[in-house]
Amino acid sequence: MTAQPGELEKRLREKRDSGHKLLVPYVTGAMTPDWLDVLHAVAAAGADAVEVGIPFSDPMIDGPTIQRASVMALESGATPAGILASLRGTEIGVPIAVMTYYNIVFRAGHRRFADTLVQSGVSGAILPDLPLEEAGEWCAEADAAGVETVLLVAPSTPDERAERICERSRGFVYGVGIMGVTGERKHLASSAAAVARRLRKMTDVPVCVGIGVSTPEQAAQVCADADGVVVGSALVRRLIDGEGPEGAARFVSELREGIDSAS
Repeated sequence: MTAQPGELEKRLREKRDSGHKLLVPYVTGAMTPDWLDVLHAVAAAGADAVEVGIPFSDPMIDGPTIQRASVMALESGATPAGILASLRGTEIGVPIAVMTYYNIVFRAGHRRFADTLVQSGVSGAILPDLPLEEAGEWCAEADAAGVETVLLVAPSTPDERAERICERSRGFVYGVGIMGVTGERKHLASSAAAVARRLRKMTDVPVCVGIGVSTPEQAAQVCADADGVVVGSALVRRLIDGEGPEGAARFVSELREGIDSAS
């Protein structure tokens, strides 16, 4: 099963093939009143794409920081439909992928959710609790609508299954850097480099590693083996602490500088 690369994959491939390491920051949608300004700020600061989290009440992969951001958003009245409506017409200059959980997609309906993503200007979708073996119906509707489904590979995933995930993944392949939930860590797990090296041997789709990447130094370490890096909790914590778009831009600029100086 093949599909033409969409905007997310085309952009990331173009950057990678020009010798550029990829940076994909994560922001929880509606966590603060100025979250859309944050998206503009991180894009201008050097992000190659942005991942927007749609809050869910029972997340399986989110650690305490992103859970807190999700609670902030939900308590403010955020809904999936409201977040996607806010994205509609919000041109930040780089592709947007949403990250959420399958219950939200199932409740909306595959076709309706995929169409809504397209109408909202979203290029990709990351559904960490939807396994490859059960993703066929969603992937078919997503492909038809033009939504790129980014799939995850954990350090524990057997090679045979990892190869099938890489074949089915669109946009990029999300290498999970550590067995555990999202969150900042003092040291980068050795599994981050290992999963990056393994995946890059399996696919030409860009490979970005996330979960447990917290500093510019760690991002540079990851990018020595991966095509790029996803950074979430470290950015979200700064937003929780009130640093706003300016603080977000400053941190993403530091990540960009760290990655580029090591390349």
